[in-house]
Amino acid sequence: MNIHEYQAKEILRQYGVATPKGQVARDRAEAASITRDFGGQSVVKAQIHAGGRGKGGGVKFAKTPDEAAELFDRMLGMNLVTKQTGPEGRKVQTVFISDPVDIARELYLSFLVDRATGRVTALASTEGGVEIEEVAAHTPEKIVKVAVDPAIGLAGHQARELAFALGLSGESFKKSGVFFQNLYKLFVEKDCSMVEINPLVVTTQGDVIALDAKISFDDNALFRHPEIVAYRDLNEEAEAEIDASKFGLNFIKLDGDIGCMVNGAGLAMATMDIIQHHGSSPANFLDVGGGASEEAVKNAFRIILQDPGVKAVLVNIFGGIMRCDIVAGGVVKAAREIGVTVPVVVRLEGTNVEEGKKILSESGLRIQVASDLDDAARKVVASIR
Repeated sequence: MNIHEYQAKEILRQYGVATPKGQVARDRAEAASITRDFGGQSVVKAQIHAGGRGKGGGVKFAKTPDEAAELFDRMLGMNLVTKQTGPEGRKVQTVFISDPVDIARELYLSFLVDRATGRVTALASTEGGVEIEEVAAHTPEKIVKVAVDPAIGLAGHQARELAFALGLSGESFKKSGVFFQNLYKLFVEKDCSMVEINPLVVTTQGDVIALDAKISFDDNALFRHPEIVAYRDLNEEAEAEIDASKFGLNFIKLDGDIGCMVNGAGLAMATMDIIQHHGSSPANFLDVGGGASEEAVKNAFRIILQDPGVKAVLVNIFGGIMRCDIVAGGVVKAAREIGVTVPVVVRLEGTNVEEGKKILSESGLRIQVASDLDDAARKVVASIR
């Protein structure tokens, strides 16, 4: 789950992490009033769940309260297009007014889970304000990684290592240690999947401040954090993704023509890859999970077929906890109730696989059963040609 910048900064302040003052404006008059309170100047920032807002025109400096009001009017309701939104962009429904700071240096800092080490890892770079992917591609030597031992937490010597890597000194060096350790504490206590501060700035006064902030949370841990769930903005999520979440389905819409229904994220990624390998592209990522019911499978089918670009559906299930006969029953139920008109290819393996194949073969429906994943991919790609 993602949240907006202004929400992320509220959480940062709860953990003693310094951020500029800021407030969401509800109308142009309030945008001007907030700017007046900040001494007559402000930074007007469009709030969407995507990076690269500045390059897309979603971050502007206002030199007067009247200019802040004009920028507010211009941003609210605009369709903001960035690298991360894709060409369709996102509609801006919230505008945040931030107090300007005197920037001496822009740096980069993030905490994320490194799957290679199985540990929370800090990434630091002197190249703040730049997309970290670009830094990794062109100047990887400018990225420093520090893996954190979960039994100890971010140790003092590791915080100093990050400060040295960022070239901090004097008061900035002293303040950074507490900043880094509080940020790590936030990451762990709030069950985050990523906390990114870009840019992390050093002011001319020597303060270390999170000028921008992006926080993502582990969906599987949200039951422990109702205060985080309250930040959820459904306007930032696709209708199909919201619909899928009601049935415990993990769904992400893509731009291809073959709908995918799979159990397990790893198998879903492999399925998408093999579809690409055989010359087509997936229309979605959909993980039904380990214990989905027939009703959930039926709704998964319904959600996939809401996309007019879907020309065929590939069902790929490896039954461990998930029983193949349950999946087969859900597929048949969906095909009959929804009236599936596109080709459907099903690959089943695992628990109750023979019962599942029998249900499909006796259904009287035009459903192709594949022997393995490669066979399934070949058949589904061939079906749309």
